[in-house]
Amino acid sequence: MDFDFNEQQNMLKTMARDFLSKECTKARVHELDKDEKGYDPDMLAKMAELGWTGLIFPEQYGGTGADLLDLVVLMEEMGRNILPGPFFSTVALCAIPIIKYATPTQKAKYLPPIANGQAIWSLALTERSGRFEPSEIHCSANYDGKNYLINGEKWFSQYAHVADYLLVVCRTGEAKRNGDDLTVFIVKAKSRGIKMELIPTIAGDGQCRLRFTNVKVSKRDILGKVGKGWKVVDYLMQRAIVLKCAEVSGACQAVMDMTQAYAKDRVQFDKPIGAFMAIQHKLVDMLTDVEGLQYLVYYAAWLLSTGAKADMPVSVAKARANEVYQRVCIDGIKIHGAIGFTMDHDIGCYFRRVKAAEFMLGDTDLHLEKVALGIGL
Repeated sequence: MDFDFNEQQNMLKTMARDFLSKECTKARVHELDKDEKGYDPDMLAKMAELGWTGLIFPEQYGGTGADLLDLVVLMEEMGRNILPGPFFSTVALCAIPIIKYATPTQKAKYLPPIANGQAIWSLALTERSGRFEPSEIHCSANYDGKNYLINGEKWFSQYAHVADYLLVVCRTGEAKRNGDDLTVFIVKAKSRGIKMELIPTIAGDGQCRLRFTNVKVSKRDILGKVGKGWKVVDYLMQRAIVLKCAEVSGACQAVMDMTQAYAKDRVQFDKPIGAFMAIQHKLVDMLTDVEGLQYLVYYAAWLLSTGAKADMPVSVAKARANEVYQRVCIDGIKIHGAIGFTMDHDIGCYFRRVKAAEFMLGDTDLHLEKVALGIGL
């Protein structure tokens, strides 16, 4: 393994950092926290012009043909700036499985609009329990001889309220234990029979509750094969988890840098607080946490990019990311003192997303259990 970035990745990293520091300022993040859409359409359009929304797409569908490691680099920089919006739900959760499992006709129809920034997607997978397990899926899709009719509820679908399309995971049979008889459908978000409700969250991350009542979808709208939907989910989950961990890693780096700079500037008892050993110990702990998480993320991403089995490293990275993000943010707030606890301080933006990141794609307990059992997702 070589964790050094190649020339193209270094250029992407520099370009992303420059663009996001200018376009996605903390003041803009605070504004979008209060915006019902939860994202800036103009910013998304500019990212599409830079080729980010189609970064890993084949060139024939409007992409640049980059790989997962390139997207990891980009997600890290987005995490540093806690970029709000549907980029992750569209590209990581929906476009990745479309690239792998869609028919040529489906790819030609759905990928170019994503690459051009003209389409937003949302994954409708989890239900009331919020758990990422096949046994927790009860939303059904029954075939009436002409179409499938979807009935049930989905919870915590990110940015579904502004989405053009949904990937909906439904039960098309009776097997509930190992994921058999689950099917993934491509559904227009404004289809008749769909009701959406935006769930208020402290993270302001666009979580939605969806109700499906006899929503019609045709056989042409199936992603992959009937009854093999969990294979699609497993594929997208592993890659999306690594990308979410990369986003968390970037956020942790930003919190550490912000806290280190504050410790140098804040003077108490006629010296910077960073000169006190108690503060130094916390900063060293933050550094070891952040760098350790980086290597776990890069290792899991590298394995996936080579086609190797990566179930265990993916779960290890996610469990670690959940713990590190919370610990780094809390220590950062403590070092900042009273101002760190205010909602308007920049460090608060990161902390408000800690729990959202923890429960996205499986919480710590789920992944530690999989590590303990010696299995992945």
